[in-house]
Amino acid sequence: MEKISVAPRKWLLTLHLLFSAIMLGNAVAFLILSLTAAAVHDAEALKATYASMHVLARTSVRASTIGAVVTGVLLSVLTRWGLFRFYWIIAKEALAIVAIGLGPFGMYFWTLKAGSSWQLWSGIVVQILTLASLFVISVFKPWGQRQRKN
Repeated sequence: MEKISVAPRKWLLTLHLLFSAIMLGNAVAFLILSLTAAAVHDAEALKATYASMHVLARTSVRASTIGAVVTGVLLSVLTRWGLFRFYWIIAKEALAIVAIGLGPFGMYFWTLKAGSSWQLWSGIVVQILTLASLFVISVFKPWGQRQRKN
């Protein structure tokens, strides 16, 4: 497959970074909303907090996750990086699967059922750590290239 030129690659990378930043922002918003839910004593405020989380989970979380995954795959396929050529990309793919499980699916169901706060908080903290790890791996690109079998 032919690789893309510099300008389209930079636009694709910009979109990928924007979607990824929105994902991280959503996770931080969930943390703030869950802390708020734990601190309020008013039933209406609690209901509004969980409703806000639910709306975010159905909209922004889903859209940013789809956008980040699609642009990430396109960046891998359309550039020299490839999907499985580097260990750091494989690690990002594994972490992305965790982030997808925690983000659109986990947060949606936890807020929909208004489950236990420790379950929601644990998921949010793991989500933030996972997304932050994705950023760190993207910057430092550890673990190098896989050895090719002849």
